[in-house]
Amino acid sequence: MSKNLVIGGLLAAVSALGPLAAPAHAATPRTATQAAFTQAAPTQAAPAQTTTASAARTRSAAAPLIHWGPVRSRAGHRGYAKADVWITRFSAETFVVSGSLHDRDAHGGHCAYVRARFHYIGGGTGWALPRTTCAPRSTFRLSSDGQIKRVDVKVCVVDRARHATLNCHSDAITPGIIANWPQ
Repeated sequence: MSKNLVIGGLLAAVSALGPLAAPAHAATPRTATQAAFTQAAPTQAAPAQTTTASAARTRSAAAPLIHWGPVRSRAGHRGYAKADVWITRFSAETFVVSGSLHDRDAHGGHCAYVRARFHYIGGGTGWALPRTTCAPRSTFRLSSDGQIKRVDVKVCVVDRARHATLNCHSDAITPGIIANWPQ
């Protein structure tokens, strides 16, 4: 069966059911959809791309993100960098680390830096491309190329003039650590 046929069927079923109403006082957890699509989407897309993106949102909406919390670089001579980190479940086909990155360094040439190192189930590791910001707050999204067994989230202050990272701190996140995490 064609992938587009399956996705089209899923979309038809979702649109037929309509949105489910929740009480106004109910707290809603942050979902992967909210984190994954915090940045503006392209205004024009081909029909096949739109269908695939809609199906991805439908699939990811069912799995809420886990709030790991803040990961902060070591304090330097004038400040630090901080990332508020959310992660998907380790059973996800593509593991995502997302959240907000905060530059708390008063030095003009220093910015906040976040990077993730993924340890794959089949063996080997891979780094996501780093995200940097010199703004007080910015969002980021880092994703793996497959299922993982561990992720190291590294937050640093980057010195733009010297092209160097300073005061780095890394948190290792494994399924064992978050097994009994409060939801």
